[in-house]
Amino acid sequence: MASSNALPNIFHSRLKKQARNAGLRRSSAGLKIARMKQGVGHRIFLLSPAYAGGERSPNDFARSGQFPLARRLRGKSGAPIADVFTFLSGLYFRGKVAYANAFARSARGTSGVLVITPTRGLIDARTRIHLDDLREFAEVDIHEDDPRYRMPIERDARRLASKLSTESEVILLGSIATRKYVDLLLANFGERLRFPADFVGRGDMSRGGLMLRCVADRQELSYIPVAGAIVNGKRPPKLAPRRYAAGLR
Repeated sequence: MASSNALPNIFHSRLKKQARNAGLRRSSAGLKIARMKQGVGHRIFLLSPAYAGGERSPNDFARSGQFPLARRLRGKSGAPIADVFTFLSGLYFRGKVAYANAFARSARGTSGVLVITPTRGLIDARTRIHLDDLREFAEVDIHEDDPRYRMPIERDARRLASKLSTESEVILLGSIATRKYVDLLLANFGERLRFPADFVGRGDMSRGGLMLRCVADRQELSYIPVAGAIVNGKRPPKLAPRRYAAGLR
């Protein structure tokens, strides 16, 4: 089966063929193709956050840690939030970043991979943060009753929703069992908010491994609406062990 990323090319080829058969001028065919491109929906990924106040806390970076990521985080240019959250969360976040980068279809002027944060709303996964930013994240628990968390994410979700067509999808890579962010996102994206069906019944480590496997195989998962979805399901069979390159992202 052709991947979702290949669909626009298929549509364009068909339109060109139809244009030739109908004797349409090149300009008319080009206009139709341009309109078809505009109608193809975008796919934006929202990555649930890593917990910044756990065992791997800002203190791990602030002390005498000399590993490269710690030095970058303390340095002037900082470190990408995707790298920092991967360090905090491990396999699960690594899988989310790799999967989202592989399958995102971003809208103009919008990143295709956004990270949910405790205090900054939705930010581009490539955004560089510093040690003070991480300390700020660690001080705020993600709870919809806390305005320090709720107001930024409501603002950014509203802005993103206004930029996307009705055919676009917003894919949540995270648990839908918690209401920490699901209700806020549903209020803005409605039926456009989806999640991988294969997440149901899996723990975080299994989800991380599944997503890395999909990236390696270039096989995108199927998505279903968050609204009305079954939160808990039968645990699927364990994935066969695999090794993945450290740079898989």
